[in-house]
Amino acid sequence: MVDQKKVQEAIKLLLEGIGEDTDREGLKETPERIGRMYEEICGGMDQDAGEHLSKVFCVDNNEMVLEKDITFYSMCEHHLMPFYGKAHVAYIPDGKVVGLSKLARTVEVYARRLQIQERMTAQIADDIMKYLAPQGVMIMLEAEHMCMTMRGIKKPGSQTVTMVTRGVFAENKELQDRFLQLVNR
Repeated sequence: MVDQKKVQEAIKLLLEGIGEDTDREGLKETPERIGRMYEEICGGMDQDAGEHLSKVFCVDNNEMVLEKDITFYSMCEHHLMPFYGKAHVAYIPDGKVVGLSKLARTVEVYARRLQIQERMTAQIADDIMKYLAPQGVMIMLEAEHMCMTMRGIKKPGSQTVTMVTRGVFAENKELQDRFLQLVNR
């Protein structure tokens, strides 16, 4: 849970620290706005992805399920700057599937935390393995990091790609290739 009062105090100190006048018209309500914003963008801190992955449906078909191009926005824990992109989530069911929106909700739970992309990729994979018990899972995230584009090295448009495989995906290059072909269609 975001402590609004602490966030607002911190933002006021930050503004003062960079030489701003916190009584200036455009900044008077900024600490409150930032507090509300952080409540929204860090709302995954209090969520459990298992809540979304627990409602499953029995199936006879155990072919790959792929939900691709799931847009996400997250915050880099190193610089408190956004990174955003697309998540591609695939799994091979073992008799049960989850509603497709639940895969997007799982991505959202982990994106709405202070995060690094590498950990987020693994967290999504691990929770799908834990709650769905599929034969395997493969996750790929493609993201642009504002900490690389507007500061530091300043390389706009650069993409960071992370991939995690579990179960049969880790063991089967053919499945990995099929995943990549489908994602890149």
